[in-house]
Amino acid sequence: MVIKVEGLVKKYGDLVAVNDLNLQVNQGEVFGLLGPNGSGKTTTINCILSLLSYSKGEIQVFGKPMAPDAYDIKRNIGVIMQNIAVFDELTVLENIDYFCGLYINDKRKRRNLVEEAIEFVGLRDYKKFVPKELSGGLLRRLNIACGIAHKPKLIILDEPTVAVDPQSRNNILEGILKLNRDGATIIYTSHYMEEVEQICSRICILDKGSIIASGSKEELKSMIDMGEKVSMEVFDFKEQLLRDMKKIPNIQSIDYKGGRITVKFSKASNNLIYLLDYLKEKNIKFGKFYSELPTLNDVFLELTGKELRD
Repeated sequence: MVIKVEGLVKKYGDLVAVNDLNLQVNQGEVFGLLGPNGSGKTTTINCILSLLSYSKGEIQVFGKPMAPDAYDIKRNIGVIMQNIAVFDELTVLENIDYFCGLYINDKRKRRNLVEEAIEFVGLRDYKKFVPKELSGGLLRRLNIACGIAHKPKLIILDEPTVAVDPQSRNNILEGILKLNRDGATIIYTSHYMEEVEQICSRICILDKGSIIASGSKEELKSMIDMGEKVSMEVFDFKEQLLRDMKKIPNIQSIDYKGGRITVKFSKASNNLIYLLDYLKEKNIKFGKFYSELPTLNDVFLELTGKELRD
Protein backbone atom coordinates (compact mmCIF):
# COMPACT_ATOMS: atom_id res chain seq x y z
CA MET A 1 0.00 0.00 0.00
CA VAL A 2 1.38 3.40 -1.04
CA ILE A 3 -1.06 5.71 0.78
CA LYS A 4 -3.29 5.08 3.77
CA VAL A 5 -5.54 7.84 5.13
CA GLU A 6 -7.66 7.20 8.22
CA GLY A 7 -10.27 9.54 9.71
CA LEU A 8 -8.93 12.68 8.02
CA VAL A 9 -10.70 15.88 9.05
CA LYS A 10 -9.71 19.31 7.79
CA LYS A 11 -11.58 22.42 8.91
CA TYR A 12 -11.32 26.08 7.97
CA GLY A 13 -13.08 27.69 10.89
CA ASP A 14 -16.63 26.32 10.82
CA LEU A 15 -16.23 24.98 7.27
CA VAL A 16 -15.47 21.25 7.10
CA ALA A 17 -13.41 20.81 3.91
CA VAL A 18 -12.61 17.11 4.49
CA ASN A 19 -14.93 15.06 6.65
CA ASP A 20 -13.69 11.82 8.30
CA LEU A 21 -12.09 10.59 5.08
CA ASN A 22 -10.65 7.08 4.76
CA LEU A 23 -8.62 6.37 1.66
CA GLN A 24 -6.17 3.77 0.37
CA VAL A 25 -4.03 3.84 -2.76
CA ASN A 26 -2.33 0.59 -3.71
CA GLN A 27 1.02 0.16 -5.40
CA GLY A 28 0.84 0.22 -9.18
CA GLU A 29 -2.59 1.86 -9.42
CA VAL A 30 -3.70 4.78 -11.54
CA PHE A 31 -6.07 6.15 -8.92
CA GLY A 32 -8.65 8.73 -9.99
CA LEU A 33 -9.76 11.30 -7.43
CA LEU A 34 -12.88 13.05 -8.69
CA GLY A 35 -15.38 15.62 -7.54
CA PRO A 36 -16.76 19.08 -8.33
CA ASN A 37 -14.93 22.26 -7.39
CA GLY A 38 -14.91 22.57 -3.61
CA SER A 39 -15.36 18.83 -3.01
CA GLY A 40 -12.06 18.53 -1.10
CA LYS A 41 -9.78 16.97 -3.74
CA THR A 42 -6.94 19.48 -3.58
CA THR A 43 -7.26 19.85 0.21
CA THR A 44 -6.95 16.06 0.57
CA ILE A 45 -3.85 15.99 -1.65
CA ASN A 46 -2.24 18.85 0.28
CA CYS A 47 -2.90 17.05 3.57
CA ILE A 48 -1.37 13.83 2.17
CA LEU A 49 1.71 15.83 1.18
CA SER A 50 1.82 17.53 4.61
CA LEU A 51 1.50 20.91 2.96
CA LEU A 52 -1.53 21.55 5.17
CA SER A 53 -2.06 20.78 8.83
CA TYR A 54 -5.31 18.96 9.58
CA SER A 55 -7.71 18.76 12.49
CA LYS A 56 -7.75 15.01 12.96
CA GLY A 57 -6.63 11.76 11.35
CA GLU A 58 -3.59 9.71 10.37
CA ILE A 59 -1.73 9.61 7.05
CA GLN A 60 0.88 7.06 6.01
CA VAL A 61 2.86 7.10 2.77
CA PHE A 62 4.99 4.10 1.82
CA GLY A 63 4.07 2.59 5.18
CA LYS A 64 5.49 5.49 7.23
CA PRO A 65 3.77 8.41 8.99
CA MET A 66 3.78 11.48 6.77
CA ALA A 67 5.08 14.75 8.22
CA PRO A 68 6.31 18.12 6.90
CA ASP A 69 9.94 17.07 7.48
CA ALA A 70 9.59 13.50 6.15
CA TYR A 71 12.13 14.16 3.39
CA ASP A 72 12.93 10.48 2.90
CA ILE A 73 9.29 9.98 1.86
CA LYS A 74 8.96 13.18 -0.16
CA ARG A 75 12.06 12.27 -2.18
CA ASN A 76 10.00 9.52 -3.79
CA ILE A 77 7.02 11.73 -4.65
CA GLY A 78 6.49 13.83 -7.77
CA VAL A 79 3.79 16.51 -7.79
CA ILE A 80 2.36 18.20 -10.88
CA MET A 81 -0.27 20.73 -9.85
CA GLN A 82 -2.84 22.49 -12.05
CA ASN A 83 -1.01 25.83 -12.01
CA ILE A 84 2.21 25.90 -14.04
CA ALA A 85 5.13 26.03 -11.59
CA VAL A 86 8.32 26.81 -13.51
CA PHE A 87 10.83 29.69 -13.54
CA ASP A 88 10.22 32.17 -16.35
CA GLU A 89 13.88 33.20 -16.59
CA LEU A 90 15.21 29.63 -16.95
CA THR A 91 15.24 27.57 -20.14
CA VAL A 92 13.44 24.23 -20.46
CA LEU A 93 16.69 22.40 -19.72
CA GLU A 94 17.56 24.63 -16.76
CA ASN A 95 14.08 24.32 -15.24
CA ILE A 96 14.10 20.53 -15.33
CA ASP A 97 17.69 20.43 -14.02
CA TYR A 98 16.77 22.73 -11.12
CA PHE A 99 13.79 20.68 -9.96
CA CYS A 100 15.64 17.41 -10.42
CA GLY A 101 18.51 18.88 -8.42
CA LEU A 102 16.23 19.25 -5.40
CA TYR A 103 16.39 15.44 -5.11
CA ILE A 104 19.52 14.34 -6.98
CA ASN A 105 22.93 15.78 -6.00
CA ASP A 106 25.10 13.70 -8.33
CA LYS A 107 25.60 15.90 -11.43
CA ARG A 108 26.26 13.05 -13.84
CA LYS A 109 23.22 11.10 -12.71
CA ARG A 110 21.11 14.25 -12.79
CA ARG A 111 22.24 15.08 -16.33
CA ASN A 112 21.09 11.68 -17.53
CA LEU A 113 17.76 11.97 -15.71
CA VAL A 114 17.13 15.43 -17.17
CA GLU A 115 17.79 14.17 -20.69
CA GLU A 116 15.46 11.23 -20.11
CA ALA A 117 12.72 13.57 -18.90
CA ILE A 118 13.15 15.84 -21.92
CA GLU A 119 12.86 12.85 -24.24
CA PHE A 120 9.90 11.51 -22.31
CA VAL A 121 7.79 14.67 -22.73
CA GLY A 122 9.00 15.38 -26.27
CA LEU A 123 10.84 18.66 -25.64
CA ARG A 124 14.17 17.83 -27.30
CA ASP A 125 13.74 20.64 -29.84
CA TYR A 126 12.84 23.16 -27.13
CA LYS A 127 15.65 22.72 -24.60
CA LYS A 128 16.91 26.30 -24.99
CA PHE A 129 13.44 27.89 -25.01
CA VAL A 130 12.17 29.88 -22.04
CA PRO A 131 8.59 29.26 -20.84
CA LYS A 132 7.08 32.35 -22.52
CA GLU A 133 8.16 30.94 -25.89
CA LEU A 134 6.19 27.70 -25.39
CA SER A 135 2.57 26.95 -26.24
CA GLY A 136 0.15 25.94 -23.49
CA GLY A 137 0.55 22.25 -24.33
CA LEU A 138 4.35 22.44 -24.29
CA LEU A 139 4.24 24.30 -20.97
CA ARG A 140 2.17 21.47 -19.50
CA ARG A 141 4.75 18.98 -20.74
CA LEU A 142 7.53 21.04 -19.15
CA ASN A 143 5.60 21.12 -15.88
CA ILE A 144 5.30 17.33 -15.95
CA ALA A 145 9.00 16.88 -16.78
CA CYS A 146 9.96 19.00 -13.77
CA GLY A 147 7.82 16.82 -11.50
CA ILE A 148 8.96 13.39 -12.73
CA ALA A 149 12.64 13.85 -13.68
CA HIS A 150 13.87 12.38 -10.37
CA LYS A 151 11.97 9.10 -11.06
CA PRO A 152 9.47 9.24 -8.15
CA LYS A 153 7.58 6.12 -7.06
CA LEU A 154 4.40 8.12 -6.44
CA ILE A 155 3.22 10.80 -8.88
CA ILE A 156 0.32 13.15 -8.12
CA LEU A 157 -1.22 14.95 -11.10
CA ASP A 158 -3.84 17.62 -10.43
CA GLU A 159 -5.69 18.60 -13.64
CA PRO A 160 -2.59 18.19 -15.88
CA THR A 161 -4.47 18.64 -19.18
CA VAL A 162 -6.38 21.84 -18.47
CA ALA A 163 -6.47 24.21 -21.46
CA VAL A 164 -4.30 22.12 -23.78
CA ASP A 165 -4.99 21.05 -27.36
CA PRO A 166 -6.20 17.50 -28.10
CA GLN A 167 -2.83 16.33 -29.45
CA SER A 168 -0.96 17.50 -26.35
CA ARG A 169 -3.66 15.97 -24.15
CA ASN A 170 -3.21 12.59 -25.84
CA ASN A 171 0.58 12.84 -25.45
CA ILE A 172 0.20 13.63 -21.75
CA LEU A 173 -2.19 10.73 -21.15
CA GLU A 174 0.05 8.30 -23.02
CA GLY A 175 2.97 9.55 -20.93
CA ILE A 176 1.05 8.98 -17.69
CA LEU A 177 0.28 5.39 -18.68
CA LYS A 178 3.94 4.83 -19.56
CA LEU A 179 5.02 6.15 -16.16
CA ASN A 180 2.61 3.68 -14.60
CA ARG A 181 3.93 0.79 -16.72
CA ASP A 182 7.43 1.74 -15.60
CA GLY A 183 6.38 1.21 -11.97
CA ALA A 184 5.01 4.54 -10.71
CA THR A 185 1.79 4.73 -8.71
CA ILE A 186 -0.38 7.59 -10.00
CA ILE A 187 -3.00 9.78 -8.32
CA TYR A 188 -4.94 11.62 -11.00
CA THR A 189 -7.53 14.39 -10.60
CA SER A 190 -9.48 15.79 -13.53
CA HIS A 191 -12.83 17.20 -14.61
CA TYR A 192 -12.48 15.40 -17.95
CA MET A 193 -14.39 12.19 -17.34
CA GLU A 194 -13.32 10.58 -20.59
CA GLU A 195 -9.70 10.85 -19.45
CA VAL A 196 -10.46 9.21 -16.12
CA GLU A 197 -12.32 6.35 -17.81
CA GLN A 198 -9.39 5.92 -20.20
CA ILE A 199 -6.50 5.70 -17.74
CA CYS A 200 -7.70 5.05 -14.17
CA SER A 201 -7.82 1.52 -12.73
CA ARG A 202 -9.75 2.64 -9.62
CA ILE A 203 -11.78 5.77 -8.95
CA CYS A 204 -12.95 7.63 -5.85
CA ILE A 205 -15.66 10.31 -6.01
CA LEU A 206 -15.66 13.05 -3.39
CA ASP A 207 -18.44 15.47 -2.54
CA LYS A 208 -18.46 17.95 0.34
CA GLY A 209 -15.29 16.42 1.75
CA SER A 210 -16.62 12.85 1.93
CA ILE A 211 -16.27 9.80 -0.28
CA ILE A 212 -19.62 9.00 -1.86
CA ALA A 213 -18.46 6.14 -4.09
CA SER A 214 -15.31 4.23 -5.00
CA GLY A 215 -14.30 1.30 -7.17
CA SER A 216 -13.48 0.50 -10.79
CA LYS A 217 -15.44 2.34 -13.47
CA GLU A 218 -17.54 -0.79 -13.98
CA GLU A 219 -18.28 -1.03 -10.25
CA LEU A 220 -19.27 2.65 -10.09
CA LYS A 221 -21.62 2.33 -13.05
CA SER A 222 -23.25 -0.71 -11.48
CA MET A 223 -24.23 1.42 -8.46
CA ILE A 224 -26.85 3.35 -10.40
CA ASP A 225 -30.13 2.15 -11.87
CA MET A 226 -29.62 3.86 -15.21
CA GLY A 227 -29.18 1.68 -18.30
CA GLU A 228 -28.47 3.07 -21.74
CA LYS A 229 -28.96 6.67 -22.81
CA VAL A 230 -30.42 7.24 -26.28
CA SER A 231 -30.18 10.50 -28.23
CA MET A 232 -31.86 11.18 -31.57
CA GLU A 233 -32.84 13.97 -33.92
CA VAL A 234 -36.61 14.36 -34.17
CA PHE A 235 -38.44 16.15 -36.98
CA ASP A 236 -41.76 17.97 -36.58
CA PHE A 237 -41.46 17.92 -32.79
CA LYS A 238 -44.53 18.52 -30.62
CA GLU A 239 -44.69 18.77 -26.80
CA GLN A 240 -47.27 16.01 -26.74
CA LEU A 241 -44.58 13.65 -28.01
CA LEU A 242 -42.61 13.93 -24.74
CA ARG A 243 -45.69 13.15 -22.67
CA ASP A 244 -46.61 10.15 -24.84
CA MET A 245 -43.09 8.72 -24.89
CA LYS A 246 -43.03 8.56 -21.10
CA LYS A 247 -45.40 5.62 -21.43
CA ILE A 248 -42.65 3.52 -23.06
CA PRO A 249 -41.49 0.81 -20.60
CA ASN A 250 -38.37 1.44 -18.45
CA ILE A 251 -37.96 5.14 -19.28
CA GLN A 252 -36.42 7.10 -16.38
CA SER A 253 -36.41 10.53 -18.01
CA ILE A 254 -36.87 12.19 -21.37
CA ASP A 255 -35.76 15.66 -22.47
CA TYR A 256 -35.86 17.76 -25.63
CA LYS A 257 -33.20 20.34 -26.50
CA GLY A 258 -31.77 21.72 -29.73
CA GLY A 259 -33.72 19.43 -31.99
CA ARG A 260 -32.70 16.28 -30.09
CA ILE A 261 -34.56 14.03 -27.71
CA THR A 262 -32.51 12.32 -24.99
CA VAL A 263 -34.02 9.28 -23.31
CA LYS A 264 -32.58 7.61 -20.21
CA PHE A 265 -33.66 4.03 -19.51
CA SER A 266 -33.41 1.99 -16.34
CA LYS A 267 -31.47 -1.28 -16.48
CA ALA A 268 -33.66 -3.71 -18.39
CA SER A 269 -33.80 -5.80 -21.55
CA ASN A 270 -35.25 -4.70 -24.90
CA ASN A 271 -35.19 -0.95 -24.17
CA LEU A 272 -34.20 -0.03 -27.72
CA ILE A 273 -36.78 -2.41 -29.17
CA TYR A 274 -39.55 -0.72 -27.16
CA LEU A 275 -38.38 2.70 -28.33
CA LEU A 276 -38.05 1.80 -32.02
CA ASP A 277 -41.40 0.00 -32.00
CA TYR A 278 -43.03 3.11 -30.57
CA LEU A 279 -41.45 5.40 -33.18
CA LYS A 280 -42.59 3.07 -35.97
CA GLU A 281 -46.11 2.73 -34.57
CA LYS A 282 -46.54 6.52 -34.31
CA ASN A 283 -44.82 7.13 -37.66
CA ILE A 284 -42.36 9.53 -36.01
CA LYS A 285 -39.52 10.56 -38.30
CA PHE A 286 -36.09 10.80 -36.77
CA GLY A 287 -32.53 11.41 -37.95
CA LYS A 288 -29.20 10.64 -36.30
CA PHE A 289 -29.66 8.13 -33.54
CA TYR A 290 -27.14 6.76 -31.06
CA SER A 291 -27.07 4.88 -27.77
CA GLU A 292 -24.45 4.90 -25.03
CA LEU A 293 -23.95 3.21 -21.68
CA PRO A 294 -23.77 5.24 -18.45
CA THR A 295 -20.74 7.48 -17.98
CA LEU A 296 -18.98 8.54 -14.81
CA ASN A 297 -20.76 11.87 -15.12
CA ASP A 298 -24.08 10.00 -15.08
CA VAL A 299 -22.93 8.19 -11.92
CA PHE A 300 -22.08 11.45 -10.20
CA LEU A 301 -25.27 13.14 -11.36
CA GLU A 302 -27.44 10.34 -9.98
CA LEU A 303 -25.54 10.14 -6.68
CA THR A 304 -25.33 13.87 -5.96
CA GLY A 305 -27.82 15.59 -8.25
CA LYS A 306 -25.20 17.81 -9.89
CA GLU A 307 -22.61 17.75 -12.65
CA LEU A 308 -18.98 16.87 -11.99
CA ARG A 309 -17.92 20.20 -13.50
CA ASP A 310 -19.97 22.28 -11.01
